[in-house]
Amino acid sequence: MTDFAALAEDIAREAGDMLLAKRPSNPEVLETKSSPTDVVTALDRAAEELIRARIGQARPGDRILGEEGGEAPGTSSVRWIVDPIDGTVNFLYGLPEWAVSIAVEVDGQVVAGAVNVVPRGELFTASLGRGAVLKKDGLAVERLRCNDGVPLDRALVATGFGYSAARRAVQAEVVAAVLPRVRDIRRGGSCAIDLCSVAAGRVDAYYERGVNHWDFAAAGLVATEAGARIGGLHGAPPGTEFALCAAPGLFEELHDLLAPLDPARDA
Repeated sequence: MTDFAALAEDIAREAGDMLLAKRPSNPEVLETKSSPTDVVTALDRAAEELIRARIGQARPGDRILGEEGGEAPGTSSVRWIVDPIDGTVNFLYGLPEWAVSIAVEVDGQVVAGAVNVVPRGELFTASLGRGAVLKKDGLAVERLRCNDGVPLDRALVATGFGYSAARRAVQAEVVAAVLPRVRDIRRGGSCAIDLCSVAAGRVDAYYERGVNHWDFAAAGLVATEAGARIGGLHGAPPGTEFALCAAPGLFEELHDLLAPLDPARDA
């Protein structure tokens, strides 16, 4: 697992360096996906192609699931889960909240992950059962631990919003109900970074509807290895319907606030 983490870290660094070096002042939008605001840039595609090539060279029998290219078959029990740029709109606008995210699954369980927050020079890594660390500018190593014992009314909570107007309307209703009950809300624009922020104690909790496996696979392991709990509503696993992450205790409090609001409903 440490070998998987090291390889994920090396590839995430290489992809991040490429993105930083090649990002123009106005990155080209290739196309949109679920809505006109859900964009794909030329560098999303280029970064994923680089990552797939590096994985293929090092582990030619493994499967790869990427946000842009879908799933490539393989012959082993290992699957790599890739988000070449989590926070593409931030990347497009020159905001620093974007990351390269690479996770490794073995027999369906995530065992290693790397989240490279390129503009900050921060790389979060985790291996199953071995904890999570933050490396700053490739030098200092900080072992991560989420904030524990924080009551709901003092919790700083990160969240995100979807691309469709109808989904945002529901999310606005939910956040309006949550905001008076917590310390404050933060919205950064990257699921992976928000989950790593839970791990690092920069926020106390995170929730969102509509995130995909490639958004949270690596960062979810970073968070859980830092002591947090991640899940969906009513005991479900995290997924596109809903994802919630916080230390035990706060997780249950926030869940019990959110569940009656039916945050996974359609407008």
